[in-house]
Amino acid sequence: MKWINHEVVTGVIVYAATDDLLLTIYSMAGAIVPDKLEGMPGNADYWSWRSRHRGWSHWPVLYALLYGLIAWNEGNPDAAFRFGELAQIGQYFCIGALLHIAEDALCGKVPFLLPSRKIGVKLFKVGSFTEYFVCIAIVAVCYGLKVNGWIF
Repeated sequence: MKWINHEVVTGVIVYAATDDLLLTIYSMAGAIVPDKLEGMPGNADYWSWRSRHRGWSHWPVLYALLYGLIAWNEGNPDAAFRFGELAQIGQYFCIGALLHIAEDALCGKVPFLLPSRKIGVKLFKVGSFTEYFVCIAIVAVCYGLKVNGWIF
């Protein structure tokens, strides 16, 4: 998916679920992290970049473990230090990255339980009309669920 679509879809999903603009912004920032960690493809080394694309930076276990570690620390009464608001930022940053990976699984394969084993479907080609149509459909579904009170 294009970055803009990662931002929009993630933002709409999180805002529909939380009604909180700050949490939405944190998750939208996390939604570009997996691609940002890989760097931008240059003209000279495009195929080298492409061979590494959707590798370890798209492994959901990393973000799920980080989310769990933050949640465990914040809920642990014996924790030496609490991060408070920073913990919440970190958790929604991880949620954004996890949504990014799920969104990428709609247009190709991403790592799942092991970084070397990829799963996914190819519903559309990145940048195609179909990509934008799918994103609009996801936004419409979230809006419909929210309006009808089916999301929190």
